[in-house]
Amino acid sequence: MKSLHISVSPEPIAHLFGITITNSLLTSIIVMLLLLFLALMFRLKKPFPKAKLPLIVEMIIEGFYGFIKKIAGDRVDSLFPLLFTFFIFIIMGNWIGLLPGVGSIGIWEEVENGRKLVPILRGPNTDLSATIALALISVGVTQYLSVEALGLKGYVSRFINLKNPIKFFVGILDTISEFAKILSFSFRLFGNIFAGEVLISVMIFLIPVLIPVPFLILEVFVGFIQALVFTMLSTIFIVVATEEHH
Repeated sequence: MKSLHISVSPEPIAHLFGITITNSLLTSIIVMLLLLFLALMFRLKKPFPKAKLPLIVEMIIEGFYGFIKKIAGDRVDSLFPLLFTFFIFIIMGNWIGLLPGVGSIGIWEEVENGRKLVPILRGPNTDLSATIALALISVGVTQYLSVEALGLKGYVSRFINLKNPIKFFVGILDTISEFAKILSFSFRLFGNIFAGEVLISVMIFLIPVLIPVPFLILEVFVGFIQALVFTMLSTIFIVVATEEHH
């Protein structure tokens, strides 16, 4: 009887110039190349001729721009490229993990208890290192923009204020919260996406016909929501961090 193998950590599939290539890293590279290709096609204004795809993409971008503008206000033009990149990369990474073959086509390796299948492709956001990297970028950009908007003195005064005991205590809590954002961002995205793919794998393993379809539809929705939540929280944190504190 075949068994179901689930690995929390990504599995190495190749080595290139001393760098270990994992299945999640390979999928991340594919997502980036696909997005780069689409961006170049639209930048050169040579998308698919006589197709509705360019119009649909423009509607999506305009709708997302309007959504971000409601939160960021006048800062939308400077923040939109980063925030939309977050959104489109995360949602593509979430959805590509649901495609047939991702996680199910791989290489058989000999282990102590027999053989296990090492998938060639794995969803990027089911790798905790990938979600931590996204979280570090989000929090790092937030701190940079905060220093740029408030100045170094104003930025430091958010966390260290010796004039008032209450403000000093609040500053300590703000410092802790900045580090907590990294954990919150990374584990929320990783946990939801990884758990969803595990659920689908289990359902396909137990009942491979028709039953997994509702779960696939649910994960498409969850993938969208997680990308939107990550982007929206990043926007809110940047807006709050760049405002004067009174």
